[in-house]
Amino acid sequence: MQAVLLTAHGGYDCLQFRDDVAVPEPGPHDVLVQVHAAAVNNTDVNTRVGWYSGGGWTGTFQFPRIQGIDACGTIVAVGSDVPSNRVGERVLIEPCWREADAPFSSARFFGSEVDGAFAQFTVAPSRHAHRIESGLSSVELASFPCSYSTAENMLCRAGVVAGDRVLVTGASGGVGSAAVQLAAARGAIVTAVAAAGKHEQLRTLGAANAVNRGTVAHSCIADSFDVVIDIVGGAEWPDLLRVLRPGGRYTVAGAIAGPIVELDLRTLYLKDQRLIGCTVLDEGVFASLVQRIERGEVQPVVAATFPLDCIVDAQELFLAKAHVGKIVLEIP
Repeated sequence: MQAVLLTAHGGYDCLQFRDDVAVPEPGPHDVLVQVHAAAVNNTDVNTRVGWYSGGGWTGTFQFPRIQGIDACGTIVAVGSDVPSNRVGERVLIEPCWREADAPFSSARFFGSEVDGAFAQFTVAPSRHAHRIESGLSSVELASFPCSYSTAENMLCRAGVVAGDRVLVTGASGGVGSAAVQLAAARGAIVTAVAAAGKHEQLRTLGAANAVNRGTVAHSCIADSFDVVIDIVGGAEWPDLLRVLRPGGRYTVAGAIAGPIVELDLRTLYLKDQRLIGCTVLDEGVFASLVQRIERGEVQPVVAATFPLDCIVDAQELFLAKAHVGKIVLEIP
């Protein structure tokens, strides 16, 4: 089969397109999925360059690895303990694999600890291959799994409800644009942080307000938000706690502007704020997301598509950060 192999941590030269990779065999509890489309994520780039190695990532990573945490495809074979009537189902693969009630440390991530979606076929546990009934294309559906489940997980952990004032950083990216939609669908009042040229598109996704990145300190009033959804970090981070109200909730699932930030503990404890890290999906989050997609509560935002063998071009465009939404690979 065709696949892209990551051969080492490093630059684009570590991504090797091959057409002679063996099709994987499903285990007893697994399904074999023919992949139709796979989206590009920060996770792919961070793993390729070895960015996670200094931040507490505990998973076992082995080379070569087929990356790709987002997949839409069709089940073409099943393991011995999986009902045969699952063959033919269109599925989204849950990016975070964890048995119910298992500790967070047991989680495995699709495309990291196990081979992922940058290939014509992939294997996943049956319980993590979610049937999807939708009129959306495979490219559109592939834009959902990682970014939207990450955003949904953050919103769930922060307990976002109707009327909450929510600030979303990095709002034009995959997770950010998903968080804007999912928060607005809950009835929250969303302020999106993004470059000026992207504000209008973010308003069409549900943002009530938009401010330029780098201007939170000047554009937002102190104590004016109930929740901050952050995937950026960086030098502006102290301003996020300044604009978060006493008793407010801050959730983070990324650090694209830099992982090392300055925290004044007096702000945190004197304002009784809560800081919540989000990586492993809570039970039921992905199933809930699939239902939201099927009901049409969220819309795909696809900025560009590329064939699988143009993965370097796709990642270069992704890293330029000039787009809104997702960049998706079409798998032949």
